[in-house]
Amino acid sequence: MDIKVLGTGCANCKNTVALIEQVAQAKGVAITLQKVEELRDIMGYGVMSTPGVVIDGKVVHAGGVPSRDKVEQWFVTHG
Repeated sequence: MDIKVLGTGCANCKNTVALIEQVAQAKGVAITLQKVEELRDIMGYGVMSTPGVVIDGKVVHAGGVPSRDKVEQWFVTHG
């Protein structure tokens, strides 16, 4: 499962990356996690508020740190 966190390196972006890593590890899901920090690339996804999360090419979240429940749902849906 390919996950990208879109954000310019803000605290919320870092927290989102850490949360996704924790949940993936807890669920035993193998992921490829990439940080996208170039504003041009972020806007290419149509995300105006960061952090944004893209799973397998699809934007699933934008603006603020997602809840742990929401992240767990992604692994159920996409895992």
